[in-house]
Amino acid sequence: MLNDMENERRNNNKNEDSRMRGFRPSLRGMMLVVTVIWIGVAALYGLLNPISNGCIMTYMYPTYIPISTTEGVSSAKYGLYLYHEGWKKIDFTEHLKKLNGIPVRSLAAECDRAYQGGPLERTFYREAYLAYKEGGNTEIADIQLPNQYANRLDWFAVDLEGEHSAMDGRILEEHTEYVVYAINRILNQYKESHDARESDGAATTGSLPRSVILIGHSMGGFVARAATIHPRLRRSAVETILTLSSPHQSPPLALQPSLGDYYKSINQEWRKGYEVQTTRTGRYVSGPKLSNVIVVSISGGFNDYQVRSKLESLDGIVPPTHGFMISSTSMKNVWLSMEHQTILWCNQLVVQVSHTLLSLVDSRTGQPFPDTQKRLAIFTKMLHSGIPQSFNWKMQPQSPWSAQVLAKDVKDTAVSQVHTLSDCPSGFHWNDDILERDLYIQTTTVTILAMDGRRRWLDIQKLGSNGKSHFIFVTNLAPCSGVRIHLWPQKGKSSSDLPAGKRVLEVTSKMVQIPAGPAPRQVEPGSQTEQAPPSAVLHLGPEEMHGFRFLTISVAPRPTISGRPPPATSMAVGQFFNPDEGEIDFTPVSMLLSIHSHKDIFLKEDHPLAFNLSFAISLGLLPVTFSLKTAGCGIKDSGLLDEAGDNGNTKLCKLRCFPPVALAWDPTSGLHVFPNLYSETLVVDSSPALRTSTGAEKTIVFLLLDPHCAYKASIAVSVTSAASRFWLLYFSQIAGFCVAVVFFALMRQAHARPIPSILKAVESNLRMPFPFLPFVAVPILLSLFFSFLVSQPFPPFSSFTIVLIICYLLANGIVILLILVSQLVFYVAAYLHVFIKT
Repeated sequence: MLNDMENERRNNNKNEDSRMRGFRPSLRGMMLVVTVIWIGVAALYGLLNPISNGCIMTYMYPTYIPISTTEGVSSAKYGLYLYHEGWKKIDFTEHLKKLNGIPVRSLAAECDRAYQGGPLERTFYREAYLAYKEGGNTEIADIQLPNQYANRLDWFAVDLEGEHSAMDGRILEEHTEYVVYAINRILNQYKESHDARESDGAATTGSLPRSVILIGHSMGGFVARAATIHPRLRRSAVETILTLSSPHQSPPLALQPSLGDYYKSINQEWRKGYEVQTTRTGRYVSGPKLSNVIVVSISGGFNDYQVRSKLESLDGIVPPTHGFMISSTSMKNVWLSMEHQTILWCNQLVVQVSHTLLSLVDSRTGQPFPDTQKRLAIFTKMLHSGIPQSFNWKMQPQSPWSAQVLAKDVKDTAVSQVHTLSDCPSGFHWNDDILERDLYIQTTTVTILAMDGRRRWLDIQKLGSNGKSHFIFVTNLAPCSGVRIHLWPQKGKSSSDLPAGKRVLEVTSKMVQIPAGPAPRQVEPGSQTEQAPPSAVLHLGPEEMHGFRFLTISVAPRPTISGRPPPATSMAVGQFFNPDEGEIDFTPVSMLLSIHSHKDIFLKEDHPLAFNLSFAISLGLLPVTFSLKTAGCGIKDSGLLDEAGDNGNTKLCKLRCFPPVALAWDPTSGLHVFPNLYSETLVVDSSPALRTSTGAEKTIVFLLLDPHCAYKASIAVSVTSAASRFWLLYFSQIAGFCVAVVFFALMRQAHARPIPSILKAVESNLRMPFPFLPFVAVPILLSLFFSFLVSQPFPPFSSFTIVLIICYLLANGIVILLILVSQLVFYVAAYLHVFIKT
């Protein structure tokens, strides 16, 4: 009896030991689990940090007027409403009778205020150009924005019961059906309102609207596109679509096949809609069905965690002749990244969009312009800044900052330049005939510290020698009213002194507006040491200055204000420079090594004003923390720092040097602007290393630094930002690999004898070289083979392979972690059960 009990006890101990051995992972598996936990904690820390987007809240006082639903509507649970701004009680019936504006779906409060306040104030900065013809650009300077808005916009809203259309393709189809009904019903309502006014004897003017402007947020933007090609929609009922943070390429998370199939069918119809309709024999039938439809997609940038900019792109769906995508980070007067819901109430964006929509109205007809290119040009002019969306510093004969058409020779300037650049308005009077007020600059760098009413002469031939053939100018002075820049073929007191064939070319209109951050705090009222941030930049290449001998910078005199301190010191810095001197490349190795040791760069005084930083790995995958510390500004021997020390040096130099500005270009998401860049994590919204990624993956950062100051720059990859970005960009790939890892483990259990534990089966996926290499290599080869079959360009092989391997390793680590957690839960539950029974 005792022997039996002893044998049973030994068997139980053996079973317990075997179970504990099955619970303990191998060293390889434990290292992978620790890595997954570390990356997860770092990503969670980065994602949970509060986001300061700088947006101002938009306030509204809505009254929703229900629009009656006709019989036979399939989706009676939904509702259609007319928006009215104001809290006072109104008569719904009488209000509907007065309906005579332009129908729009959704941004109503700010649009109503924009209509009442009138157009935005005109500036004289260079505006964006429209590149819609293959092989060339077309200027849109001839597109004149209205001085007074011709007609108000009537805003309608569709109540879709808050259903989660992003999760189910059938719900998406129901929403599309109702939106089609709503569009037809809105157009009918205008006819009913017109007839009601006529029956009451009221005067009726203007024509009835034929189309509705659709504005959709998130999945609503895709529903707007789906409704446009619906067979039951009236012909030409939709000609303008504006989407906010809407995924167009594919759903952010395709949980059901119906969702992916619906996306595929709609996008296929849109591609066909811009093609000429022909028979099988090639005989012409009709023009493109969507030839009058334009689409503009606005993305929220890197702060939008739900929908990435790559999904919001219109590439391959809408041709450049009929639409474009723009990030909120590069929108004129916005310059901010915002979260998925914030884009609906961010006042800077809402105001700009409202004025854009009001500018679409033709003053002669009171309806939107019928011409497609004119509407697209207005969107481009109102939303795009003069800063290009891509950066090719020396790849083209003229830089992206330059005007598109240039004078070929000085002899032709009297004729050709009239059509290329516009002079400042005649209302800005300049006294340019007083030679004693002129200054002749002998150095490659010119500085303007105050509005002194003087003109600076720079000898292009002399100062632009030794490779310094480019000229760049940054300022916070307003163009025309504060500063004007001219190119002269020869020296003269005034332009009238020159022969008729040698005219002076004004290039003030080439100045590009950049967002200015808040000015540094003044030490005292009117302090002459304060430097405000730059608000404009001008670049002239050697081609643009060819044939001219002098460049002049004319500064207006400071206005005198009685009884008040003078304005803060104005700033302008110009420099002839060699672009090669400002080139700094960051290789993949140096970026990865910066995780452990920061890469420091010391920029001595009299450095180039413009730096071109090239990051080999996209900052969308490896964001870097960029820090600038002012190390000097030419005052060390002035005796001002005897008591203040290094801290006083830094504070004083910050007031003497203009705040740095960084402009980052990403091939996927476009432009990102970082004003007042003293310490910032540079991140762009890009999804590199995917199968759909093509072209360059690197990010270009254009840095503007005061050449009078010395800086110590520190660049290091931000671990928390990189971890959070990796999870955001590749969570779907990691989830797919997790499913594959589970199937690999089950397959191994089915074929092995004796049957290994699930933990051991998963750990076997990590054995080198087999089965790890086949499990990693097969998905890569299959993906590349699929790209070959569908005639898609191959993705960059190195980054594509590395990212897939990392995703596969993380998937194994996640599965191992889940196994350990589940086993721990079962063990705890078992011991509790035994304890309670005992």
